[in-house]
Amino acid sequence: MIARQSQLVFDCADPALLAEFWAAVLGGEPAHRDAGWSSVHPPDGLRLAFQRVPEGKTVKNRLHLDLAVASPAEAARAVLALGGRAVSELQVDAVGAFQTMADPEGNEFCLVSP
Repeated sequence: MIARQSQLVFDCADPALLAEFWAAVLGGEPAHRDAGWSSVHPPDGLRLAFQRVPEGKTVKNRLHLDLAVASPAEAARAVLALGGRAVSELQVDAVGAFQTMADPEGNEFCLVSP
């Protein structure tokens, strides 16, 4: 083994805003190191960090988080209330259901139930 996972870092315009959003979604307390760097360490997951960069997001993420939820539809309503947005309609098949969402800066993630 060469390394172990430490955190997942998001480039963004407003680190404090995203730390607050993700803390509300995943739990944990947002930590603000300075105006350019914030983070949240959910109780049962990998720490997420947010660093200010000058450029905005321009294309779809090349990777995204899948978040386990009891009901994607109910979780989507809660995410919308926090300032997130729906990227797609709820998808349901024989295996389960998922809905693709985005945080306030457009970073995509999926709400997934088996």
